[in-house]
Amino acid sequence: MDSLCTQLVILFTLAIPIACIAWTVTHEEVFKEPREYCVGRSKNGRTLVSRKFFYLFTCEYCFSHYVTILMLIITGYKLLYDDWRGYLIAGFALVWIANIYMSLFAFIRLDIKKERIECEVEEKELREK
Repeated sequence: MDSLCTQLVILFTLAIPIACIAWTVTHEEVFKEPREYCVGRSKNGRTLVSRKFFYLFTCEYCFSHYVTILMLIITGYKLLYDDWRGYLIAGFALVWIANIYMSLFAFIRLDIKKERIECEVEEKELREK
C-alpha cells in the first residue's frame, strides 16, 4: 500500500479529471444537444427509472459518481485500505473533492462573467456619452 501522503496526492489529482468530465458533460456547449435531450427525458419519461436514468446526465454531482466509478475501475485506486473498503472510501472521497473543484470553478466563472458584464455596461455608458 502506498503511503498516506501518496494516496492523498493521488486523491486530489484523480479528482481533477473527474470534475472536468462531469462538468463538461453537464454544463458545456459541446454536450448541449444530448444534455437537452436528457433533460426532456428526465422530466417527461414514462417511468421513474427512465426519468432518474436521464437525470444522471444533467446533474454534475450525480454524474460525478459514475465518472468516479469508471476512474476507480481504470486506476484501481484505493484509499486507506487494500480491500473493497479502500474502493468505497476512495469513491466517496473522490466525488467530494471533485465537487469542491466544480463548485470553485462555477464560482470563478460566475465572477468572471460578472466582471465581463460590468465592463460591457461601462463601455456602453462611455459610448453613449
